[in-house]
Amino acid sequence: MKTYYRYLCIVILSLSCFSCKKFLDVTPDGVGTIDYAFRNRNEAENYLFTCYHTLQQLDVSIYNPGFTTSAEIIFPDNLTSNYGLDPIGFHLIRGSQNSSDPVLNNWDGSSGGQPIWKAIRRCNIMLENIDKPIDLSDSEKRRWIAEVKFLKAYYHFYMLKMYGPIPIMDINSPINSSEEAVKVKRKPVDEVVNYIVSLLNEAAPDLPNAITNSIQELGRITRPIGLAVKAQVLATAASPLYNGNPDYASLKDKDGTSLFNPVYDPKKWDAAALACFEAIKASEDNGARLHKFVIPANIARLNDSLKTVLDLQTTITEKWDLNAELIWALNPEFKFQDLCGPRLTQNAAVSLVFLGTFAIPISQQELFYTHNGVPINEDKTWDYANRYDLRSGDHANRFFIADGYETVKAHFNRESRFYAAIAFDGGTWFGNGNFDQEKQQFVQGKGSASYAGPLDNTRINVTGYWPKKLVSYLTVHDMTASISGFHLPMIRLAGLYLLYAECLNEQAKPATEVVPYLDKVRERAGLHGVVEAWTNYSRTPAKYTTKDGMRQIIHQETRIELAFEGQGGWDLRRWKELQVVLSKPMQGWNTYEKDGLNYYKQRNVVIPVFNVRNYLWPISDNALIGNSNLVQNTGW
Repeated sequence: MKTYYRYLCIVILSLSCFSCKKFLDVTPDGVGTIDYAFRNRNEAENYLFTCYHTLQQLDVSIYNPGFTTSAEIIFPDNLTSNYGLDPIGFHLIRGSQNSSDPVLNNWDGSSGGQPIWKAIRRCNIMLENIDKPIDLSDSEKRRWIAEVKFLKAYYHFYMLKMYGPIPIMDINSPINSSEEAVKVKRKPVDEVVNYIVSLLNEAAPDLPNAITNSIQELGRITRPIGLAVKAQVLATAASPLYNGNPDYASLKDKDGTSLFNPVYDPKKWDAAALACFEAIKASEDNGARLHKFVIPANIARLNDSLKTVLDLQTTITEKWDLNAELIWALNPEFKFQDLCGPRLTQNAAVSLVFLGTFAIPISQQELFYTHNGVPINEDKTWDYANRYDLRSGDHANRFFIADGYETVKAHFNRESRFYAAIAFDGGTWFGNGNFDQEKQQFVQGKGSASYAGPLDNTRINVTGYWPKKLVSYLTVHDMTASISGFHLPMIRLAGLYLLYAECLNEQAKPATEVVPYLDKVRERAGLHGVVEAWTNYSRTPAKYTTKDGMRQIIHQETRIELAFEGQGGWDLRRWKELQVVLSKPMQGWNTYEKDGLNYYKQRNVVIPVFNVRNYLWPISDNALIGNSNLVQNTGW
């Protein structure tokens, strides 16, 4: 025991000199080390960062259900090599989930999941021992307590999104607790939500409004972050999956307590709307604004249309301390740019650097509007019926589609977010070391002989569409890769505007109150406002005048604006729309063909398997065996 204790002290001392930005898991949970871990401010700060540790791991996109089950990205299931990537989360849409060994199991911390209950236990240990450091100032103590309460709230929220009713772990059980005492029960959803909100309310007053020491503290929690998460919590609780959902009316614990309230409560949208308003005000008061690209000196020529595209693309890829729209991001940089971009050059094609395996289904690209700002199947000026006919790029469209290159009509006359978010056969690419609008490279994706085509069973994109939005224009992918890193946003101001619009509409507020928040986002994207766009261009010009019509507009606007950011899967779940989205085959182009007529034929890539039970995760069979007070989710 003495040897272990001495070793532990050496490890803690060696790690304590690292930057706060590391958020290292520096202190084990052993009871015998608690006094040492809180003997002074420095050791206690190390333990604070253990509370952050699991949060940082939740940032990994391939283990985020909001990213992998969003129907936005298809990952091939037949690769000969994944280069260390574990794609199990992507395969959930194929029906691979089970209760014996659940995929992305955050309940037990296995199969790509994080041990979130362990993370909550660490937070409780921190709160139980925060008074022990003798050299910790009162102001710092209040801030740390607020941060840990936020983390506890967020961890509970993450579990709520996955499992619905969950146990509330407010305190840790004593080490001498009886076996029966540690067999916790799941609490009703409304009780869980109230607990999460109460923690966030307690945390808010003592969180800083902004991070002043960006070198040491970026990634730590601020008051705007806390308020924005509170808005997300309450909007989730008000949404169809949790608010009066008849599918879960029979889910009860073993005492007969209903875990879902089957009665719809419209007042939940009132609370969510107020929380959104407060989060927006706090963010704007702190200087938040929609991001606009500042043209650097190394860009030779950039017209207004491409400037708008870069406004949108750099909203995601800009350095976080230069992006005023960013409300919350985590420390790890986005790790998968090489999987998101097509190969653009001969040198890239012969290397193993840019694999380009993250593929977008045709249905996702068709979600984006026309250049008139309405859905492609509504725009009366856009040839929807013949959208898959071949058409060659011309001089007038050369900034978005290569002049003279054969593609399909569907790629013409689309909104700026389409060109900022999606790379496609014939689509231009600003960047990759070329910063002149007249010298853009473009995607050549037809057949295995093309640069971006399916070269082998390692370097393959199965649909012919790539998430361009997730690649910095500064990243160079050639024989080797020079990656310009960025932090994928967790929350940004545009998302809050759209969430507030959703809440106002669900409150049945008039369009005059809802539309301004949509139009803020649309204006940055270079689009007409909702009223003008639907009145002048849509086949359903009065759509925005009804609550149901406005809901459709808001949901599509949200899916477009936040595409590929890890939010889509969560939104589709809480709206109870994911089953509809996954009710049809996910399709791509016939990517092995080199002739345009044969390449541009739709083919089924994935036949999704999804039903009502898949909205919530199963609790593992082992967890149910270990705790006889737990009940399984409906359908599992």
